[in-house]
Amino acid sequence: MTRAAMPVASAEAPPRSLWRTHQRRFAPWLFLAPGLIMFAVYVVIPIFQSMWISFYDWDGLGEKAWIGTANYVELMDDDAFYTSLKNNVIWLLLYMLSVPAGLLIAVFLNQTITGMRLYKSLFFFPFVISQVVVGLIFSWFYAPDFGLLYKLIEILTGSGVAILADDRYVTYGIIAAGLWPQIAYVMILYLTGLNNVSPDQIEAARLDGAKGWKMLWHVVLPQLRPATFIAVVVTVIGALRSFDLVSVMTDGGPYGSSRVLSFYMYEQALSEYGYRMGYGAAIAVVLFAIMMVFISGFIWKMWRDETER
Repeated sequence: MTRAAMPVASAEAPPRSLWRTHQRRFAPWLFLAPGLIMFAVYVVIPIFQSMWISFYDWDGLGEKAWIGTANYVELMDDDAFYTSLKNNVIWLLLYMLSVPAGLLIAVFLNQTITGMRLYKSLFFFPFVISQVVVGLIFSWFYAPDFGLLYKLIEILTGSGVAILADDRYVTYGIIAAGLWPQIAYVMILYLTGLNNVSPDQIEAARLDGAKGWKMLWHVVLPQLRPATFIAVVVTVIGALRSFDLVSVMTDGGPYGSSRVLSFYMYEQALSEYGYRMGYGAAIAVVLFAIMMVFISGFIWKMWRDETER
C-alpha cells in the first residue's frame, strides 16, 4: 500500500519593503533633504513672505493694514527709488568687468614658474578680507588731504578731487572698491576651472596651429562654461546686493546720490528714518525680480548653447 503523496509547501520569498524596493531612488533625496529644508526655510519661504508683506502698510510691530499695490504705486513716483535703480544698473554693468578681468588674471597665474604661488596669494588676498575692511581701505585711499589718490590727482592737475564727496564720481569710486575683491573671487573660480581643462584638446589644438587668443576662445573657454556660469551668477548677485560698501563708505551720501536698492530698502524698512516694512518689502521684490531676469536670461542662453552643440 503506497503512502499518499504529501503536498509540498512552496517556499515564497518574503515581501520586500518599500525602502529596499526603491532604495536607489530614495537615497539621493535623503542626502539632499537637510539642504533643501534649510533652503526652503531661509530662502524660498522668506521670498514669498516679502511679496505678501509688500501689499501691507506695516511698521514691523503693530497690526498690518492691507493696502494692495499702493507701495508699488508709490515707488513709481519716488525719485530716491529711481536714483537707487540707476546706481544699481551702473553697478551691474561695471561689475561684469570682473569676469573677463578674473579670467585674464587666472590665465596668467595658471603657469608653473618660480614664485607663482606668491603671486597667487597676493591676488587672492582681497577675497579673504571682509567688505568692511575693503570699504575702510578705499575710504582712506580716496580721503581728501591725505588720501593717496587725492594726492596723486592733486600733483597731476593742481587740485584734488574728493571722490566720495562728489555726486558725479561717488558711485564709480565705490564700484572700484567692490571690483577689487570680486575680481579675486572670479579669478579663483577660473583657476579651478583651468585645472580641469583637457590637456589632450590643448595639445590637439596646438598641432592644428591654434595659439594665443584663438586657443583661448575656441578651446579653453568652451571648457570653462561651468566656471563662467558661476562667475556671472555671483557677480550679478554681488552687484545687486551691494549694501555693505555703500553703508561703510558713504552711508548713501552725498545727499542720497550713492544709494542702491538694497541700501534704500534698509533705510525704508529698518533704519531710524523708516520702519516701513511694506515699502521696504516692495523694494526687495523689485530687486529680486531684476536679479531673476538677469540670471534666468543667462541660464537660458547657456541651455540653448548646450542643446545646439
